Amino acid sequence: MKRILVAYDGSKQADAALDHALAEFPDAELHVVTVIDPAEATYASTEEMPAVADGWHEEATEEAERILAEAVDRAGDRELVTDKVVGRPGPSVVEYAEEHDVDQIVTGSHGRTGVSRLLLGSVAETIVRRSPVPVTVIR
Repeated sequence: MKRILVAYDGSKQADAALDHALAEFPDAELHVVTVIDPAEATYASTEEMPAVADGWHEEATEEAERILAEAVDRAGDRELVTDKVVGRPGPSVVEYAEEHDVDQIVTGSHGRTGVSRLLLGSVAETIVRRSPVPVTVIR
């Protein structure tokens, strides 16, 4: 494996996924990507929408940069390629993988309620279902 993508959101599961990629792919180029999801923006009213949206995006970008800095710290002296993308998390990770010719995706999993989410979180499930490359899901 030459190029590995780690979907990273700063959660314990994402930490485990990054640790796995660092240990299992010592010679690979590691891409650590976090996704800024516009669906998380909330609007107080339609009159305030542009100002709220601008403020939300700025805060979300700062949070993404903080999360990626944590990944870099966690990797120690291992060099990482870090990036933040805007979109829905699952499809955005798959799109990044396609655009950057990655060989494998490593992502964390977390439990959700409901029958369809018993084993995989919705983001991990989307990645597994849509990915053109192998996916390792770390619990």
